[in-house]
Amino acid sequence: MAIITPFQAWRYNPAQVALNNVVTQPYDKITSEMQDHYYQAEAHNLVRIILGRHYSADSENNNVYARAAASFREWRQSGILRQDSTPSFYSYSQTFAIPGTSTSAERRGLIALGRLEDYSAGIVFRHELTHSGPKVDRLNLLRATRAHFGQIFMLYDGNGETDRLLQSPAAPDIEVTDEYGVIHRVWRIAEPSIISQAASQFSGKKLIIADGHHRYETALNYRNERRASSPGELNPAYDWVMMTLVDMSNPGLVILPTHRVVHSLASFSEDNLLTGARRFFTVEEIPRLNAAKPASVLQDRGRAGTALLAVTTERTFLMHSPKALGTNVFAGLSPRQQSLDVVQLHKCILEGVLNISEEAIRNLQNVAYCRETSEALAQVQSGKAQAAFLMNPVRIDQMRRVAFAGEVMPQKSTDFYPKMLSGLTIYGLE
Repeated sequence: MAIITPFQAWRYNPAQVALNNVVTQPYDKITSEMQDHYYQAEAHNLVRIILGRHYSADSENNNVYARAAASFREWRQSGILRQDSTPSFYSYSQTFAIPGTSTSAERRGLIALGRLEDYSAGIVFRHELTHSGPKVDRLNLLRATRAHFGQIFMLYDGNGETDRLLQSPAAPDIEVTDEYGVIHRVWRIAEPSIISQAASQFSGKKLIIADGHHRYETALNYRNERRASSPGELNPAYDWVMMTLVDMSNPGLVILPTHRVVHSLASFSEDNLLTGARRFFTVEEIPRLNAAKPASVLQDRGRAGTALLAVTTERTFLMHSPKALGTNVFAGLSPRQQSLDVVQLHKCILEGVLNISEEAIRNLQNVAYCRETSEALAQVQSGKAQAAFLMNPVRIDQMRRVAFAGEVMPQKSTDFYPKMLSGLTIYGLE
């Protein structure tokens, strides 16, 4: 079962800094332009710790990780960061407009420490594979700072009871609005009886990592390192990681699609794409769509199953109703995985028709990712891309079935919106 516990978070002191100027998006969502903006926003912006700048004069003792550790130490000593006096849970609310719609939503979660569990224990499940590069970087940062600064986004099966338990009529302890207009509010929950009730509700629960696979596996690697160097330590701090737990029944749980854009193929033909696609799908050529129209077309056709849109400079194809295929196309994939639109796109079109290998896709050689339909279409119209492939988002029930079966999806299959800010609460291991 999942085990969670309260903790004494380090938090920015609002008497010394403006909170809007110091918190950030997750490290892997920070572009170079955003990094520059964060550096200019405030001398104590968290970017200096979670994604600092590299310099040509860096050395073993003066590098991005050493500077991060020094900043974290200095900010605690100077009172820029201060630690809560008693172990607490933190209720986290995000209010936002769902992109591409006029609908507002609220997603609620519980910030707590969760016990680190190996995947083999059947308590924590992933839904995507990770890559070694980001984990090396995050491990070096964790070794240097001995702290977790961002939220690992975890999902659990619930009925809304935890959210109701943690609701408070009081004003939030933290309220900030991010660069996307999302309002983030945090309430500290220190009442022992509420903490006990909330923790007990996770008895028997299993967790799915929604966002933060690399950081979770980094925490596991760090835990294993520390266990090897100090065996027998009782309930050490490195056995835990900071996470935000969100109920899968929460109506504010939004997954956006991540579209694929194909570029730089030595040989690309619209006619060959059409002919090849017909081996796998029923294909209809449809009139050119403006940026707002694909979502409604995909949603309408997607009610009956797989639906994909292929857009080239001159033509648009709607691909639906997958045909019965031999086992070679989906070798090694379960029926759960085969039913996913993103798997149909990768295996049938990207690999089967366009002959882009799994390795090339993984290394971003001919495939790029776009959240915004308008951006994907603009790349095609400008000639930067040869085709854009648009799709519906993965549904939460699909992701749940795949994850709990111990299976994974292709990278960039899910885009949970909005992201959870880094720096709202910080877990210091010592």
